[in-house]
Amino acid sequence: MLTFGGRRCMGWGRTVGVRRLLGTAADTNWTKQWKAKCDGITGTVGSYEESASQLRDITKSRVIQFTDLRDSPERFFKAHRILADRSPELGPGFFIRYTVQNNLFGGTVLAVGGPEHLEQLEEIQDRGQLGCFALTERLAGVNSGLVVNTQVTWQAATGDFLLHTPNEGAEKNWISQGLVGDKAVVVADLLVSGSSYGPHAFLMDLREDGRLVEGVTLSDMGLKTMGNDLDNARIRFDNVRLPHSAMLNRFATVNPATNEYEKKQNAPTMAMIGQRLYSGRVAVAQAALAFRRRLFEMTHDYTDQKPCWSPAGQPALSTIPQLRALYQEADSRLDSMDRFAAQCETALSRYLVQEALPPDEVTTAIAVAKIKCVEDSIDACFQLKQEVGSYALMGGTGFDQMDFLQCCKFAEGDSRILMLKLARDCLRYYQKNGTTEKEDVDFLCQTITERMGKHLAANGGDKQAAFDAEAENVYMLANNIMTSTLGQVEESWRPEYDDKFHFGLSYGKSAM
Repeated sequence: MLTFGGRRCMGWGRTVGVRRLLGTAADTNWTKQWKAKCDGITGTVGSYEESASQLRDITKSRVIQFTDLRDSPERFFKAHRILADRSPELGPGFFIRYTVQNNLFGGTVLAVGGPEHLEQLEEIQDRGQLGCFALTERLAGVNSGLVVNTQVTWQAATGDFLLHTPNEGAEKNWISQGLVGDKAVVVADLLVSGSSYGPHAFLMDLREDGRLVEGVTLSDMGLKTMGNDLDNARIRFDNVRLPHSAMLNRFATVNPATNEYEKKQNAPTMAMIGQRLYSGRVAVAQAALAFRRRLFEMTHDYTDQKPCWSPAGQPALSTIPQLRALYQEADSRLDSMDRFAAQCETALSRYLVQEALPPDEVTTAIAVAKIKCVEDSIDACFQLKQEVGSYALMGGTGFDQMDFLQCCKFAEGDSRILMLKLARDCLRYYQKNGTTEKEDVDFLCQTITERMGKHLAANGGDKQAAFDAEAENVYMLANNIMTSTLGQVEESWRPEYDDKFHFGLSYGKSAM
C-alpha cells in the first residue's frame, strides 16, 4: 500500500498475468470468434458506408454486446486491444468507429439511461443499428475542455423537448459515425422554465425510414489525411422536437405533471457520462500500446531478414548496435506502460461492474496512463522510423498509419488538457494543505505559487494570465506528477508477487 498527500490508497492489487490467463481460460471461444471478426475487417474500402456496413454486421452478430462494458469489462477492453492489433494495417478509422459505437454511444446509454432506454439498446443491437455521440462543438474542441452550448428546452405546453443549435459555435463537430448513424446520443444544456440545469444526454433518432428527421442538418467534415473509411460529421439542430422519453433519465428527469426538473439520485449526470471518457482513456492508452507493439514486431521481422554489407559477411540489420539497443529499450518501456495500463483497467473495471464513480486516485491514474502510453508510443515509433531508412516510407509497413497515434493523442481528452488538469489539482492541493509530501513537487508548487503572486500584482489580478505565464513550470509539474505515479508502480510491482502491484495518487477530481 502506498500513501500520497497523507492519504492511503487502497484496492489497487492487480495481476497482469492473471488477467490474461483468466481471459484465455474463460473466453477462448469468444476470443477466436472476435479475432475472426477483426480479421475480416478491410481498411481499404470504396466508401465509409462499406466500413459502416461491416460494423453493422458485427453489432448484429452480438459477438460484442453493449452490456459488456458493465457485465464483462475485461472482455470490453480485450476486444479493443485485439482490434487495435490490426491498426498498423487498417489505420485509425475502424477502431474509432468501433469505440464510438460501443463506448461513447452505447456506453452512455448504459450509464445514464433508464430501463426503457436499455430495452432500446437491445433493439439497436438486434437491428445492427449505428449510433454516434454528439458532444464536441465547433467552439469547444480538444483544447477547450468540456463546453456545451447546444440547448434543449422543455416545452410545458406540449410535453416534449426542443433541441436547438443557437449559433455556429454550438454546432456539433467532428462527430464520428454521424453521417451514417441511425441514432445519436446528444449532450445539450437543459433549460426548464428559464433555468439552466447544465449538460444532459438525450437518445434520439437521426433518421426515420432512412431519411433525416426534420430539423437535422449534416455536413461532411471533408477529406482527411488518413482514416477516410470513417465518416465525420458536423451536425446542426433547428428546433428538433424530442419526446419526453428521449431524455436519458436514470439520474434526472423533467416531471411532465409539474413541469419541474427532478433529481433521482445524487450522482451528477455529467459525471456518469464522464465514465465513458475514463473507459475510453484506458482503451485508447492500450490501443496506442497495441499499435506500437505490432509496428515493432512487423519492423523487427523485416530487419531480421534484411542483410547488410560488412567486411566479415552479411549481418542482419537487426544486429546494428543502435537498432539492437532501440529494440531492447523499447521492449522495456513497453512492458512498463503495459503494466500501468493493465492496472488502470482493473481498477476502473471494479467500478464499471458496480455502476459507480471511481475515486479520484483512479481517475488521476487513468489520465496519466492516457498521456504517457500515447506519448511514449509516439516517441518510440518515431525513433524506430529514423533507424530503418527507406523501409519506413513504404506502404503497408505500418509507418504509413502512424497518425493512428495522433488520433490517440487527442481522443478522450487531449494530452495537454489532461496535463493542465493534473497540475491545477496539484496546485490547489498544495495551497490548501501546504505540502504534497513530494519534495520535487512541493518545490514546483511553491515556485509557481510565488511567481503567480508576482504576476497578479503586476497585471491587475488576471488569474488566467498569471497561470499562463507559468506554462513552462506548470507542464514541468505535470510531468513530475506523472513520473511519480509511474515510479510508484514500478517500485511496488514484482513479477513473482503480482498482487502487490499498487499505486495511488490524487489531488482532486479528475478532468473529464
